[in-house]
Amino acid sequence: MGGAKSFPSLVILLVLVLDCSATPISKIRAHPQPCKRMVFYFHDILYNGHNSKNATAAIVGSPAWGNRTILTGKNHFGNMVVFDDPITLDNNLHSTPVGRAQGFYFYDKKDIFTAWLGFSFVFNSTEHKGSINFAGADPLMNKTRDVSVIGGTGDFFMTRGIATLRTDAFEGEVYFRLCVDIKLYECW
Repeated sequence: MGGAKSFPSLVILLVLVLDCSATPISKIRAHPQPCKRMVFYFHDILYNGHNSKNATAAIVGSPAWGNRTILTGKNHFGNMVVFDDPITLDNNLHSTPVGRAQGFYFYDKKDIFTAWLGFSFVFNSTEHKGSINFAGADPLMNKTRDVSVIGGTGDFFMTRGIATLRTDAFEGEVYFRLCVDIKLYECW
């Protein structure tokens, strides 16, 4: 007899479980849209022993067979570079900077031309104040590469997202310009 009384309770429980497990179409998440998108260029001029007046980057570490004024070998394995590069809104090195790209990169593979980056965009202008922090692998031979936006300060407090890097220009091993397309998905 106890089974007949518990049948309606079992049906209600089953309906609740099925109702909670079904995901309505309106709740299926599409790819999120960025809450903020910005494009900047940063210009890296590597010190080569002769350009100290214009250099914005310097080799601070090299393997035993290398030196600190010339990148080692064809893939630069073992070199570490620190930089303080101007950031511009266009690809002109002589445009007014809107901030600085400050950080480091090191070449981390002996057989493939690739690097690892850790840097910040530091802003102190009328439009932006604060910093955006980036980190990630940079397989340099790919046309575009994504690195993580891992935080920020000021106008970019605790922001997160993706920055797509594209080499916009390079001149030998002394100058390169990156186009950085930033898509932020957490904006405060």
